[in-house]
Amino acid sequence: MDKPLYMSRTFRYLLSSTKLLFWALLFLSLILFCSLQSPPSSRRNLGHGPDWEDLVIQSARPKSRASDQPRIVLVTGAAGFVGTHVAAALRRRGDGLVGIDNFNAYYSPSLKRARTQLLKQAGVFVVEGDINNSTLLTKLFGLVKFTHVMHLAAQAGVRYAMKNPASYVHSNIAGLVSVLEVCKSADPQPAIIWASSSSVYGLNTKIPFSEKDRTDQPSSLYAATKKAGEEIAHTYNHIYGLSITGLRFFTVYGPWGRPDMAYFFFTKDILKGKPVTIFEGSKHATVARDFTYIDDIVKGCLAALDTAKRSTGSGGKKMGPAQFRVFNLGNTSPEPVSKLVSILEKLLKVKAKRSVLPMPANGDVLYTHANISLAQKELGYKPKTDLQTGLKKFVSWYLDYYSQQGKKSAV
Repeated sequence: MDKPLYMSRTFRYLLSSTKLLFWALLFLSLILFCSLQSPPSSRRNLGHGPDWEDLVIQSARPKSRASDQPRIVLVTGAAGFVGTHVAAALRRRGDGLVGIDNFNAYYSPSLKRARTQLLKQAGVFVVEGDINNSTLLTKLFGLVKFTHVMHLAAQAGVRYAMKNPASYVHSNIAGLVSVLEVCKSADPQPAIIWASSSSVYGLNTKIPFSEKDRTDQPSSLYAATKKAGEEIAHTYNHIYGLSITGLRFFTVYGPWGRPDMAYFFFTKDILKGKPVTIFEGSKHATVARDFTYIDDIVKGCLAALDTAKRSTGSGGKKMGPAQFRVFNLGNTSPEPVSKLVSILEKLLKVKAKRSVLPMPANGDVLYTHANISLAQKELGYKPKTDLQTGLKKFVSWYLDYYSQQGKKSAV
């Protein structure tokens, strides 16, 4: 074979391979990870009040539990949508926990602050800090012997990745590495449960999506960072004996949700009389999502935590094979986005101004549908909330929350 031609074909193959994307993302994330470690000034002052260490220790103290040994959990992204609900559920059942969140401005930090107030009332302390701050994470692990880490911190949103790709590498890859680094060095090592995404299925056309399906064809940078995260997690499991469970969430919705999600800004736009854009695929193909209510997701998260086996390493040294799992957490009932709008119209008693447009090339996929048989078998996961019921609860919260916000702004 002619050598130049052989090299050309090899190069084209590498360019077309998603392995190149993965290694490129990994390389960039490691550079960013190293560059974002805490400077000397932040090592002297972690940006908290003088009593923050006492608040951490107090929050981490478990309440009495009738069953099993109490868990002590670090919840990253605790001021986020899923993080707040999971943290509250952990506290309700008596687990000790500490939250951490950087309160970034991807969407209104005021909503995150309001969520944190709910946790504060429940006795949960949320540290304000970045998971890339290794000094802060090391300090937290020095104060508390965490048995588990619920890693929910991430830069979310498929479309925003086109505007700010660096934020996804920073949070979803470098941030994950930062958390895994402190966990593998801990003694004892905690078990880790972390949020992946249904987006990893990318261009997969096999329905419903199964954990055994291909995930090497991401359709967005967000999906690529989550796929890279799964590979990185597997590596830390293999080398350091960390017990790791990845959860692929399918379109989570509900009270205290994210304003960048369709159901949330649809509600806002319908009430304001603004047009609601509904996308469709080629030849008028329907766009549908496996909408999953937050309470069902929380039950799946807690079940994953409760069934997680202990890590097998100690102080960064692996002592034996460790548990590694990946589960779909969905609702198994995909609904057209147009139906979501119809339900909102009835609940809000306002007719939506619909605008139907072709789906833009922004990384979104046409259809998602979860096969949850593995989660049913291993976690006892059984979603119970249909879209009508879930949206009714969301709308009730939305109207109450923004009514209160309006009263505050009028004062």
